[in-house]
Formats: sequence, structure tokens, C-alpha cells
Amino acid sequence: MKFTTKQDVDAPVAFVFAALSDFAGWERAAMRRGAEVARTDTLDHTAAGMSWTAKFAYRGRPRQLDLQLVTLESPAHLAFAGQSNAVEGTARVDMMEMSARRSRIHVVSEVTPRTLAARLFLQSLRLARARVDRKFEQRIAQLAADIEHRYRANPKG
Repeated sequence: MKFTTKQDVDAPVAFVFAALSDFAGWERAAMRRGAEVARTDTLDHTAAGMSWTAKFAYRGRPRQLDLQLVTLESPAHLAFAGQSNAVEGTARVDMMEMSARRSRIHVVSEVTPRTLAARLFLQSLRLARARVDRKFEQRIAQLAADIEHRYRANPKG
């Protein structure tokens, strides 16, 4: 199942990229929401090959997700690959400079099932496709609004 959305951000592309590639911040945000997150790579700097394991509860059951940063091209592209027992997926974030102080984020995420139960779950999502797409777009819009708010609060980065 594939999800795609675009969102304009009132911030320079370098600021947007820096916000999206703040992996320590993303780890802290996941932990605030109750997930256990651990780095599994040995890299000492931000680069492709970084990886994490996240443990969290979803639909009342414990889940584990292994996530890897596949591509990191500053300031235009991030790509991730992840897998769990039930699903595997990819996420790609492209950033485009629209003007000196405006950028566009294009997010493409694809999830494929690895088990019969996951296949049935994704089929139920397909039946509610409009609602699922709307929620995906709302989450990316909220992310863009958060980045804009951070830029307005501290435009120098």
C-alpha cells in the first residue's frame, strides 16, 4: 500500500532538511510517546547506514520495528527502509526549494505485508483509503507546521 503527499513549508530547504534529519530529536519524540528506541549501528556521525530498533505497543500488542537510513543527500533527500515481523516498508522524503524562504516536502511511503494477518490488516486499510490518506496528509501537514513554527522562533537555525 502506497501513501503520497506534498506539503509546502515556509522555511528554507536547509532548515527543513536539518529539522527532518535531527535523528536524536526523533528518538526523543518516540520515547516521549512510550516507545523504546535504541541505535543499532556504530556510526559516530549522521550518515546513510544509521539504524534503530523501536519497541512499542500498537493495537494492544507489543511490536518491534527495525529501521535503517538508506539514503541521506543534503539538503534534498532522505530514504528509510524498515521491517517488523508483520510488515516491511520504505519511506522517501524529498525536499525542494521553492524560493529562498519556502520549501516543498514530498513524502512517499510504501508498506507491504509479510504475513497473512498483515495482508488482511492492509486490506482493511484499503477499504478505508480516503480516511487513511486524509490522516497521512494531516500528519505531514502538522510536521510542516511544526517546522515552520521552529523556523519563526529561531530563523538562524
